[in-house]
Amino acid sequence: MDDGIQWMVGATTSSGWMLDVYFARGIGAEELALRMGARRGAGAGPMTDAEMAGLELDAYPERGPSSAVVRVGEHAGWAFALTYGPYLDQLEKVSRDGVEAVHYHYNSEHPPTYVMYAQDGRTLCGFGLGEERCRYGQEPDLLLPDLVAAGILHPDGQTYCSPGFDDYADRQRRGLAIFAERFDLSLPRAVLAEEPLPVYAIAGSPAPDFEEISAWAATNGRPLPDERLRLIPARLRQEYERATDPQWWDRRAGPLTEGVGWRVGLSKLHTGAVFLNDPDRDTER
Repeated sequence: MDDGIQWMVGATTSSGWMLDVYFARGIGAEELALRMGARRGAGAGPMTDAEMAGLELDAYPERGPSSAVVRVGEHAGWAFALTYGPYLDQLEKVSRDGVEAVHYHYNSEHPPTYVMYAQDGRTLCGFGLGEERCRYGQEPDLLLPDLVAAGILHPDGQTYCSPGFDDYADRQRRGLAIFAERFDLSLPRAVLAEEPLPVYAIAGSPAPDFEEISAWAATNGRPLPDERLRLIPARLRQEYERATDPQWWDRRAGPLTEGVGWRVGLSKLHTGAVFLNDPDRDTER
């Protein structure tokens, strides 16, 4: 099954700290982007992962319109979207009208890595890798037989087969393999870093001041933002505001709130979950 998806454990995009991937079976790549918030026909690229850094996405609303994009493609019967920007919960939107969807979310600063499965607009099951006895969704035990067969949990769903483990990455790969095998998921490694893929803006586009800032950039010799994505790179916005807003320095001296945006978003993952004491893992909950 090609590369499977186990290689994604510990991997990140060019952001250096996160890997967020949506898979959808039953729709194509452009439709996946549309369901995540893109405008039809507004794709740009193709672009590699390294080239995404040039977009300078702004994941912090207090610094400007929060922006996000996806690189999309298709492989082995599934459409996929690699997301860049703040955490956005799109799983049930992606899976509406009978579509199957899987969401993989890794944030190096906020373990565990979550993998969720949905179909027809309902989140059915999922768990944190390494924390499989705390399961989510409307059918939380849907993958319990797979967890038992993989030697991760006993049939009671609460007891680990190996309470202590030294190779946490290997344990995560075993948990992720359950999704790969159950839903026939695979994704080549080259897709992440090497392969140029179409890009769609899914948040922050069109920027309401796109024309104004673009005109200022052209007049002042700054790089012009992408006309198709219609996003304003964070650095360009900062330069524009510093040059045109007399109160810019005063506002910048206010309370520092950097980092709030993605932390608030990530907390949505825990909504409605039932957490159990886990003596085997000392992780942030």
